[in-house]
Amino acid sequence: MPKKYIKKMKKSLFLAILLLFLYSSCTEQVDTSSRYVFTNNTVTSYLEKFEQYSEYYRLLGKKPVSSVSGTNLRQLLSARGHYTVFAPTNDAIQAYLDTLVSQGVIDYPSWDAFTDSTKLDSIERVIVYNSIIDCGDHDDPLHTWDFPTQSGFEMVRANMNDRKLSVYYTSEPNDILINGLYPIDHKNRDILLLNGVLHQMEQVVAPRSITANAYLWEIISEQREGYLVMARAISACGLMDTLSAWRDENYETLYQRGLITNLPNINALGFADGGIATAPRHRLFGFTIFAETDEFWRSQGIDPADPDLLPKLQKWIQEQGLYSEDDVFTTGRDYTSPDNLLNLFVTYHILPMRIPSDKLVIHHNESRFSLNNPDKIGMACEELYTTMGKRRLLKIYESKESQGVYLNRFPVLDNGRHGSGGELSCDEDKVGCRVGRDLDEAVLSDIINAVIYPLDKPLAYTDDVRDNLHKQRLRFDALGMLPESMTNDIRKRASEDIASQQVYIPKQSICQYFNDMWMNDDCNMVYFNAYRYTWPGKNGDEMKAVGRYEVTYRLPPVPRRGVYELRYAIISTDRRGVAQVYFGSDFDRLPVAGIPMDWTIPPQNPITAWEADTEDDDYNNEIDKRMRNNGYMNGDKSNCVLGNPNSSLREYTWAMRRILLRQYMDPDLTYYIRMKSVLDTDAKEFYMDYIELCPKEVYDNPERPEDIW
Repeated sequence: MPKKYIKKMKKSLFLAILLLFLYSSCTEQVDTSSRYVFTNNTVTSYLEKFEQYSEYYRLLGKKPVSSVSGTNLRQLLSARGHYTVFAPTNDAIQAYLDTLVSQGVIDYPSWDAFTDSTKLDSIERVIVYNSIIDCGDHDDPLHTWDFPTQSGFEMVRANMNDRKLSVYYTSEPNDILINGLYPIDHKNRDILLLNGVLHQMEQVVAPRSITANAYLWEIISEQREGYLVMARAISACGLMDTLSAWRDENYETLYQRGLITNLPNINALGFADGGIATAPRHRLFGFTIFAETDEFWRSQGIDPADPDLLPKLQKWIQEQGLYSEDDVFTTGRDYTSPDNLLNLFVTYHILPMRIPSDKLVIHHNESRFSLNNPDKIGMACEELYTTMGKRRLLKIYESKESQGVYLNRFPVLDNGRHGSGGELSCDEDKVGCRVGRDLDEAVLSDIINAVIYPLDKPLAYTDDVRDNLHKQRLRFDALGMLPESMTNDIRKRASEDIASQQVYIPKQSICQYFNDMWMNDDCNMVYFNAYRYTWPGKNGDEMKAVGRYEVTYRLPPVPRRGVYELRYAIISTDRRGVAQVYFGSDFDRLPVAGIPMDWTIPPQNPITAWEADTEDDDYNNEIDKRMRNNGYMNGDKSNCVLGNPNSSLREYTWAMRRILLRQYMDPDLTYYIRMKSVLDTDAKEFYMDYIELCPKEVYDNPERPEDIW
């Protein structure tokens, strides 16, 4: 039965079937002849009918929905909703008890073997909370055809244990493994119920809850092949304590005490959009580790188990020239020093955010992108992030031509006025490091606060990398500069639920949610995800605030010393405000940067000199020069308006880039940009989509003018 028809039928007939269910009863056997079933049962009543789910049904009745709720999970699954349930059979639960015996948790495979009630409660919670995904009020429950199409990609929503489950496909027909370990029954799946979808599980879904440091210690203590070299190097650099961070417990307390609340009726505050902005439930910490494999190190003559690994590894890094001539480093055995060569090498492999494999490069609003075919890459896309340790830039890149994700890839792009934005060629020395995402290499599910991706060659911040970054325009997404947005699944969550679409950032006086953004308490800040909205701009999302705002961002580092042009993307409307911009490296004494930035500029205002592109490229060049002379640039060609993938922001009068300043910048300094409202009103919007740092070698290059993309 087609997916769209099933969804439509379910929604339109829900009440009628519910009434039928109340006045009738039936005897039913699990359907083993058809994978797709529509029944007049809730999840709870369906489970109750079959003996093979009796243990799971019993456990659901024992566990509350939350620590502050009097409702148990069995009651929850009998109510209206959109639940995805991975229901283990009695045999699956018994097999799980067998594994607990082998792990030394209990002495024999029975519930009677638990003498510690706390341990018993913990195991029961593992079974039930990991098995349920509440898809909210607006998102449909997940059939197998709604799962991510690529192995290793995570489901949109977390389960009731706050864990994102991932999906893997094998070469065997119809094989689907949750987290690569837990098979869904071939026939008893996609069982469509009144309030959700049920998949029968052949094993209990029980992902490990282990932090990155504990996982790496396991590798070291067991001398486990795979990432032993990286684990030992991370430990030697004194990073294990850092990698133990998982959750901000102070935020947990504030949230549970009701001190962090949602923001209702945001339209009344001055936002152009209405409804509720929902505060994040958690403030989690996360990490992404890129690592050369032990197989690679063996090919270089380095034994992962060698007692003298660390000095040999550091010597190899130095001999290979995997550093920049501008780096001032030491080569002693104090690997914890941030100036140590091994430390510089290792920290460049770690980002202070957990990036799932489907978001290594975000595809959403670029030219030729369509949500109806999201796996089809329209044009080359990249993300620029700041690494741990000494602040350095890491480029993550993907194109149709690259056929995968790469780090620090610098191809020749088809970025002329009439180009495609795709990749024309890539020199061998600019290919970069390929990021592995296969089940047998990447660690995507075992670690609660991190992921590990294998690399096919060594990653380093060399002079070549820095030079190539200095030869391109650096475009930074507003949320990409805030690591917590990725770790906490705020940025570009593929959900139409209001809690995902409008996220309220708590007042800083209560909790500074983003380490790299500061705001005063006289404003209310909201992130607008705009998933499936036809909003323009990079990825279609944006940060907005109302009130007497004063918002400061810590900017990413530049790759080389030199003059840079700082630009600010504008989507102008009459709901926006006017802000004075400040810029500099002294947070407490930022100097003014030019005249105030006006987000309200009406279409075709003479001050911008904007004109629509014509068929005369020479004339279009002249218009671009005239706009630059006035301190503006046209909207970029790389971003479209969702729903019209062949469009670009250059076509719209309200899409521009404001040139804020041209200034000498140093990669060893940290810079900040501050926007402060200058209007005598609380009801005008602050707006942030992306900024650009463009080297003079790009914007003022007489031989190769800057592209319009």
